[in-house]
Amino acid sequence: MYKRIILKISGEALKGDGQSGICPETVKDIAKQIKEIHDLGVKIGVVVGAGNLFRGRIGQELGMDRSQADYMGMLGTIMNGLALQDGLENLGVPTRVMTAIEVNKVAEPYIRRRALRHLEKDRVLILVGGTGNPYFSTDSAATLRAAELHMDAVLMAKNGIDGVYDKDPHKFADAKMFQELTQREILEQRLQVIDQTAAAMCIENHIDLLVFNMNKKGNIKRAVLGEKIGTVVKWEEKK
Repeated sequence: MYKRIILKISGEALKGDGQSGICPETVKDIAKQIKEIHDLGVKIGVVVGAGNLFRGRIGQELGMDRSQADYMGMLGTIMNGLALQDGLENLGVPTRVMTAIEVNKVAEPYIRRRALRHLEKDRVLILVGGTGNPYFSTDSAATLRAAELHMDAVLMAKNGIDGVYDKDPHKFADAKMFQELTQREILEQRLQVIDQTAAAMCIENHIDLLVFNMNKKGNIKRAVLGEKIGTVVKWEEKK
């Protein structure tokens, strides 16, 4: 069982069955699953994406300046984080939203020592604003916070995808899911799991990943308990 985790939730997971935006019922369901692991005494940091609201990469493809587009995406993560905070606090789970971009009216600035103190007090950390810098994904933010806060692992909760495949399972019926990989294999085979910067950070800081489907009820708890679901991505080479 993992005692200290970063839970990385894709923004797309928050839109439910809609095309975009935030689905309140979906947020409530995710909050319930987080409460389950909080009740086990697990120290939790949640990093949330913003793909349901805005993607910096899409903005760039439409002709926007890359930095400007990335900052818009970071602001989207703050909106998602506040929605998740509301869902958790309605269940009686103490939380703190900490942001890498200062928005003092709605969230605390991310300060490492303060974040560690919140974890000691059993508060769920909702870490938003990415790393605070353009050109870095929320995957990189998740691995960075895992290293800073001495987490056991990063749990990558995917939207409708069971694990890591050798090719897109939505396009290829014969796609094969890996049970276990190393970060180096992710880099060498250029598998679309996390970005290259995040994978390299995992190797350097000895961080394991578990990639699993969060749309199956109870999977977040199963992941924390170490049950065999999804794909385990180890930082070290296989023996």
